[in-house]
Amino acid sequence: MAENNSEDSSSPPKKRKPRLIAFVGDFLISHSYAVSVFCCFAGSVALLLLPILAKNTYLSENALMPGSAKPTFSSQEAVTAKELIKELIDWKIIRDENRMQTYEIIANHMAETGADVYYHSFYSRKKQFHPMSFFMGAPMEDNNNHSSTHAVNSVGIIRAPHGDGKEAIVLVSPYNSDKMELSDALSVGLAYSIFCLLGRAAWLAKDIVWLAADSKFGEYASVAEWLKQYHDPVFIGKKLNFHPVDGDIQFVRGISEDFKRAGTMAAAIVFKVLETSQGTGTDNVNIYAESSNGQMPNLDLINIVHYLAVHRHGLHVEVGKLSSLLNSLWLKMVGKFLEGVSNIVGSLNPKWRFALPVLDYVEGTAVLASSVYHQALGVPTGPHGAFRDYQIDAITLEISPRVSLNSEMARSSFLVRVGRLIEGIVRSVNNLLEKFHQSFFLYFLTSPSKFVSVGVYMIPFGLLVMPLPILAAALYSGKASEALVQKSDPFNTQKSYKASQENPFPSVGSWKWIHAAKLVFAVHLWATIISVLPSLIYQASCTNTTTNFLIWIALSIPSFFFFYWISLSSYFHSNDAGWAILKALTIGAASIGLGLMSIINFATAQIGAIFLVPMCLMVHPLRQIYRGAGLGELLHMVSNVVLGLIGFPPASFILLKGWSQGFEEVNMGDLWVWVENLWSWNSATYLYLLLVHLPCWVLCLIVLLHP
Repeated sequence: MAENNSEDSSSPPKKRKPRLIAFVGDFLISHSYAVSVFCCFAGSVALLLLPILAKNTYLSENALMPGSAKPTFSSQEAVTAKELIKELIDWKIIRDENRMQTYEIIANHMAETGADVYYHSFYSRKKQFHPMSFFMGAPMEDNNNHSSTHAVNSVGIIRAPHGDGKEAIVLVSPYNSDKMELSDALSVGLAYSIFCLLGRAAWLAKDIVWLAADSKFGEYASVAEWLKQYHDPVFIGKKLNFHPVDGDIQFVRGISEDFKRAGTMAAAIVFKVLETSQGTGTDNVNIYAESSNGQMPNLDLINIVHYLAVHRHGLHVEVGKLSSLLNSLWLKMVGKFLEGVSNIVGSLNPKWRFALPVLDYVEGTAVLASSVYHQALGVPTGPHGAFRDYQIDAITLEISPRVSLNSEMARSSFLVRVGRLIEGIVRSVNNLLEKFHQSFFLYFLTSPSKFVSVGVYMIPFGLLVMPLPILAAALYSGKASEALVQKSDPFNTQKSYKASQENPFPSVGSWKWIHAAKLVFAVHLWATIISVLPSLIYQASCTNTTTNFLIWIALSIPSFFFFYWISLSSYFHSNDAGWAILKALTIGAASIGLGLMSIINFATAQIGAIFLVPMCLMVHPLRQIYRGAGLGELLHMVSNVVLGLIGFPPASFILLKGWSQGFEEVNMGDLWVWVENLWSWNSATYLYLLLVHLPCWVLCLIVLLHP
């Protein structure tokens, strides 16, 4: 027994079988470059296939029941609208002799319907450029932060006869009180006729709020100021109280009791009438849905508008598109190629056909690009964006007639069609027993009737980002670095990379990566500081945009060299393969930044991945590539330079603006205006560009110039 025990103790321990996940991970790391090429190619193909993978829209909420009731908007309501339109146009002619203001005219007509009516006054606020606006919202109220002139919104509320006052539907008709055009009068007149009809409706279960928004300071500003007072009432020093009889204005302290509220807003519809025809042969409805930082309304709200407009009232519906892509030659070639592949596959099995006609593919791609761009920009496409900031589903409708509205008959017919459309939307939302929740909130549009859901458009992003952690692990372990170094030195001229006893790449337990980590941290700290510089420059009262931009550049470059000198120390001399560790940490930072950004604004992360991922994967020291004299090394060097140029945010901005508007229109101050615009809208895209994209670009440049 003792001998058996001694034999058992002396026998070697059994080796554990490697787990499947460990085997897969080792395989991916060992073949990181092949995996990277495959994933990037597959991600690019998936992006081009998104218009084909789009689904037809459908109503998810059965309670909406659009078009189930017969519309009651008739020619009598059109006459009511034309009376107010005529009164507003006549007021424009005799405004100097008339003491009554536009908001008083509108409010008097609201009061005739029996609605609760009040005025909401607000000032024109000066543009804020505050460094904490991203994290704390708007700065504190400042009496010196607004101009001396004010605007006045007229607000009317119809209390639902069968409601409990806990929910409301908002209708918004913006107009310019300083420059009342026919389109403004049409918008207000149409809203008034609908308001009169709803005031007599016995089926209402939700309150109706009509906001006649004075947009002389901007359509968004008038709606946003009213919503701010509606949801966040504060005691202010001055408040306007109006007496419509004599037109006097008195200032009183505190919150006026005249500011009335309805219930929680279920949805909001902003509609504007345009004078000019779009030449489509039918009355045209343009839908704008994008809000701040990629927020979108529930897709059912868009589906209601599209269904009622197209299938009930014969209107033509459009969404935004990038017109520059409609004549793109390469896009048409891609469409023809996909259509050819689809025909070949379809000849084997008709069910396997997948491609769209070329024109439909090009138009779908143009609409998709517009949807992605506006969501990534983070700036609302209309005043509806103010509602989405309070989690209220809202859209803006721009309605243009097929013929001129100077004719009374054409005007009546147009008002009846559009009035019935708005009535149908209100009826559908009125049927809801709860907030919109059934359909999608995360989607891209490819047409008014097709969309790409979050489960589909995540695929190309995941394929593009997946190589980053794999290649970072391969670089840190030294496998990818050794292979690439030997590939770039086929004649073995670098003695330090010969197969010798000393391995230039640090082992997994080594602390040599700390030098690269110091540099990565310093570059990100520098990026954080320069992201705040525009606020300081703005407060210095420099009015010239070009001057502001040059000052920003002049302060950024010396500060970068300062942080670079502090963090560098003996980094480049501590390790022959230091660039590999630096590239690994850069790729890791890029993957983390893109992942976080995909949660905040997915469209920004998607566009960022298109620019950032190829640059991070391809970057390599130019001196090491130059030692190889082959065609592959030359292409590698050229691709590094091109990707580095395109990946630089100012260069990308200039190239994109020059491509879309012409390079003669490009000005150095335009970039400052664009940055200032992102600041004023609290767009997270600015944070991504300065805190994620720019540091990674700088680190890639350092790798390129590695000695």
